[in-house]
Amino acid sequence: MNANSRLRALPAVSALLERDDAAALMTSRPRDRVVAALRKSLERARKETIDGAKAPDAAAIVRGAHDDLARADRPGLRRVVNATGIVLHTGLGRAVLPKAAIDALVAEASGYCLLAVDPATNERGRRERFSEEILVELTGCEAATVVNNNAAAVLLVLNTLAAGKEVIVSRGQLVEIGGAFRMPDVMARAGCRMVEVGCTNRTHLKDYRDAINENTAAIIRVHPSNYRVVGFTGEPSLADLVALGRERGLPVIDDLGSGALVKLDAAFDEPLVADSLAAGADVVTCSADKLIGGPQGGVILGKKSIVERCDDNQLARALRVGKLDLVALEATLRLFRDKDALCADHPTSRMLTESVDVIAVRAKRLAAAVKKAVPSLEPVVEDSVSYAGSGALPIREIPTKCVVVDPPKGATAAETARRLRCGHPSLFVRVHADRLFLDPRTIQPGEDALVVEALRGVAKP
Repeated sequence: MNANSRLRALPAVSALLERDDAAALMTSRPRDRVVAALRKSLERARKETIDGAKAPDAAAIVRGAHDDLARADRPGLRRVVNATGIVLHTGLGRAVLPKAAIDALVAEASGYCLLAVDPATNERGRRERFSEEILVELTGCEAATVVNNNAAAVLLVLNTLAAGKEVIVSRGQLVEIGGAFRMPDVMARAGCRMVEVGCTNRTHLKDYRDAINENTAAIIRVHPSNYRVVGFTGEPSLADLVALGRERGLPVIDDLGSGALVKLDAAFDEPLVADSLAAGADVVTCSADKLIGGPQGGVILGKKSIVERCDDNQLARALRVGKLDLVALEATLRLFRDKDALCADHPTSRMLTESVDVIAVRAKRLAAAVKKAVPSLEPVVEDSVSYAGSGALPIREIPTKCVVVDPPKGATAAETARRLRCGHPSLFVRVHADRLFLDPRTIQPGEDALVVEALRGVAKP
């Protein structure tokens, strides 16, 4: 049978609509959606037939429409299980929101909320004021505001303080963040001219001093939160830069990136926001969704006069955050008031500090569940390392225990990992030496059953 004959054998849409299985699709969906899905599935069948495949029957075409409709009905931005061991996985949404933030979203954002009105006066109020109160309490800053990410925070501060003027920065701090966004480009978009001083590995206070002229508007220190330069290195302390700034009448900006509010353990080497402010930085910027562990956002803290100028900048409206982010951030920040309970109630802090002994118990439990449900995968528990991710604690390897499985017979680990990612539930794992590594550190409480279900799905012949 030639291609034209095979094409003529395909049913028309009108014939498909008369079938019981097609009618079943319309019990929960509008007719026009079902018709469009049938047309799409039929067009796919025509293309496959032209390419030489056997023409599918009417039932197969309806099943194709059913699959398309089911796929379209599922959320695209859906929950996944992160078994990679990367705590702040940028591709998977960075920080896992604390339960307190989720509860606040349900309680406060399911209807109207007190976003930008003062109930006492019924007049307009700052939407960031509630988060600001807690940030002042936690860090000692005079004032704070929130924008939609840390790059926006840096952009707004630079545009406010230095538009049309020069800002001095060390060559060793010209960082590139995710997606090829670079500090020099952010500075250019802010309307200021970057003046590089020093060398990649060493910058001296004299380099900053010599670069100051009548057109200098600020000094910025950029914390290399996603890398470290080691060996023959050196740079002035923040206190030294602040002293120079005071001497020459220049504000000092400290871009901390990760935004650590507390020292989580003895090995924690990220600078604290409060320490930068105590050292005299005029303004500090950081992310809200890294070590703070909240929703995506950028935080600006420092002198009240500078924060107010940032709020008054016309860019602030374009960069502001919405009510859902502010509700979640406020609830997340409250958790830092009780440092003793932080690691229990704050997912990011818990995952970064959970001991390898605790992880080992969880790994053995997960391996046993996998072995019982899918014995052919032959899971074993092995030593491995976890990482903070998202430019936080870049050289810190966190000891962990992983559940390791071989791919199903006849499949590669890479192909199996792809199937796991695309499955329901969607499971992200690490692949190494053609084996699949599942790190319990980033598997959330209650998700073991989802992991087992996902592995069972790919183990089927």
